[in-house]
Amino acid sequence: MIQSHLTDEAMSFRKLSEDQIKSFHKDGYVVIKSFCSKQETDKLYVTAIEDSSITKNALDLNDLSGKKTKLSLWFTPGNDVFGYLTRSERMVKAVAQLLDSDAPVCHFHSKLMQKEPRVGGAWEWHQDYGYWYKNQFMYPDQLISVMIALTKANKENGCLQVIKGSHKLGRVNHGFSGEQVGADMVMVNNALRTMELVYSELEPGDALIFHSNLLHRSEANLSPDPRWSIISCYNSQSNPAYNETSTSWKVPVEMVPDDAILTWDAESFANADFLKKENDPALKETGWEKTVSTNL
Repeated sequence: MIQSHLTDEAMSFRKLSEDQIKSFHKDGYVVIKSFCSKQETDKLYVTAIEDSSITKNALDLNDLSGKKTKLSLWFTPGNDVFGYLTRSERMVKAVAQLLDSDAPVCHFHSKLMQKEPRVGGAWEWHQDYGYWYKNQFMYPDQLISVMIALTKANKENGCLQVIKGSHKLGRVNHGFSGEQVGADMVMVNNALRTMELVYSELEPGDALIFHSNLLHRSEANLSPDPRWSIISCYNSQSNPAYNETSTSWKVPVEMVPDDAILTWDAESFANADFLKKENDPALKETGWEKTVSTNL
């Protein structure tokens, strides 16, 4: 495999260390510096802002204040630069080390998070499994998210905040926060009294890998700088979803070499299977959401 376009740091993260694995299971997340090289990150970011299919298929979700959070979500990883990232050997093998299963790694979906300067809305406290529970995935330990920062992420532009070790709470009840799915704030506040709040400040190309039950949020971006990131979510093939109409969650990822982002021809997103807001089961009322307090 030709790796000449990758930095030494990026090449070294095709396999997590024992300390990184222990940190993930203890804290619910692990940060990997320089997971993507500057060349790779620049190419991903340029594609994100220039491919009209991505921006045309962006969803707006209001936070509690009415500010809009914007994301583009697709299911099947294709032969585009983000598909090459999602399917890269270093990504898939790292995920395989952390999922609680020996079954093949499958790609559930990827989402491009777009927090524009001064107007990008907040994400309320939630667990990813608070959404995915409605998709009726059975095993939260067999679901995981990998966030790659495409721009600098800091307190000023609304970086991700996590409650360290909160994945050990199990699934917290969720209701609606604006148009988003938000966690029961009684339990969130109890967790904040008990566990450490961490601001995940990242440089472009850094990765944050986190458990599906980790409580996390982000503030609105009131700074003059954008905050963009790509979050790829993975599932073990042994983890069924009984209320999910997409199929990528049960199809093993076809890995590509780590240098594919920089050296392979890339397609546009014109034929990607983007999520439509009305088709997301997590955003549909089931009735019990009204019993959950999400704005204490």
